[in-house]
Amino acid sequence: MNFTINGQSVEVEADIRSSLLDLLRNSLGFTGTKKGCDQGACGACTVLVDGERINSCLALAVQYQGRSITTVEGLGSDGALHPLQQAFVEHDGFQCGYCTPGQLCSAVGMAREIERNIPSVVTADLSADSVAIDETELRERMSGNLCRCGAYNGIIEAISETLVKTPVTTQAKTQEGARA
Repeated sequence: MNFTINGQSVEVEADIRSSLLDLLRNSLGFTGTKKGCDQGACGACTVLVDGERINSCLALAVQYQGRSITTVEGLGSDGALHPLQQAFVEHDGFQCGYCTPGQLCSAVGMAREIERNIPSVVTADLSADSVAIDETELRERMSGNLCRCGAYNGIIEAISETLVKTPVTTQAKTQEGARA
């Protein structure tokens, strides 16, 4: 099978029944992509295929031959962190870090959906020329990626600052300010 992974052409011999996740982790050594639930429910395995986010545990690798696959290892460039990765550090967008690769890939894919004005289930005005981004919209769009540590506020702030470029203040920070 032939793939383009993180900009590099890769040829690998693998069982056609292999999931994309297992191919990436076990055959090619891209261990940044995590196996969480192996049922498509947690988002830890999220990667980008041609810029679109998918759960790689549910995808047969053979289906993605010849397509451009980006894992968390491919987000940064020249040894530097992707701006979203840096924002996760600055906003405490992770604790144990297990879900972080999937969160990062999902957020990058989500930003592309927003740029293309693809609505979500909570988008208020479906006839608008652009999707209005607020905390509720971001949380809904990232709801397929679970964080067992509960770093959601930092994740939303990092995404807001870096990819959406719309200041979104999380409810926790708003409540802290109200108490001050």
